Amino acid sequence: MILSDLIRLIALSMIWGGSFLFMRIAAPEFGPFALVMLRTAGGALVLAPFLFARRHRETIKRHAFDFLILGLTASAIPWCLLAYATLSLEAGFTSLLNATTPMFTAIIGAVWFASRIRSLQVVGLIIAFAGVGLLSQDRLSFKEGGDGWAILAGLAAPILYGVACNITSSRLKGVPAPVVSAGNTLCAAIVLLPVGLWHWPDKAPSFTAWMCAAALAFLCTAVAFLLFFKIIKSCSPMAASSVTFLIPVSAIFWGWLVLGEPVSVHLLTGMMVTFAGTALAIQLLPFKRSEKQEASSGDD
Repeated sequence: MILSDLIRLIALSMIWGGSFLFMRIAAPEFGPFALVMLRTAGGALVLAPFLFARRHRETIKRHAFDFLILGLTASAIPWCLLAYATLSLEAGFTSLLNATTPMFTAIIGAVWFASRIRSLQVVGLIIAFAGVGLLSQDRLSFKEGGDGWAILAGLAAPILYGVACNITSSRLKGVPAPVVSAGNTLCAAIVLLPVGLWHWPDKAPSFTAWMCAAALAFLCTAVAFLLFFKIIKSCSPMAASSVTFLIPVSAIFWGWLVLGEPVSVHLLTGMMVTFAGTALAIQLLPFKRSEKQEASSGDD
């Protein structure tokens, strides 16, 4: 990875890490549905020009339904779930739950899309789940005042991201990445428009909440997607996916700096265990089997 790509990757992690801070501030005033409606609408406004190019018209018509499903699983539903989670969970904690996306992508790919999963990846998944359990220890209560439902919402979002990643890989191969981004964001905005308007807050949100909503739309959606696809184009999808491990670091930093959220040993320990398991599950750690072993396992 060259220096310019590394700078883009760090910038992307800071932007997407900041999205949890912006949701934490704005969601209590807008509510999850209205906030995400604004986020998707603003992002679609910036990204929509990618859909207007004549050379993409046939592709858009052919994949219209795929864009709709992707809009639901990659943007509309998971963003609402994360916004709901931030009503009671710290920005850093929510981002750590979201960092399990590669783990669920691997599981869903193996179960529904016949993707191969190795024994070491299974070990990684078990470790990652243990990390999530450690993070959620003493907080997974569904009684009044408990964080149980918020934690489940925070974990449901990466499950949907896993579905979206596999759908993109299996059904949208060859479609330019900016077109995929624009198509799914536009579909998400259309779906959320009536829901967001129905749940529009009775009390006018503050100027700070509006600024956070604008940052989510234009910075954390439109600009972030363009940075992400630039990294994929100039480097590799694997390099781009490594941003998953940087986002919680920046989210924890922003939460500590702006909101004074505590950074405990328990939080950092759970983060490291989850990261280690997820890295093993998606084969980022350098554990490789010999060609002879691979061949022999393939004969079983």
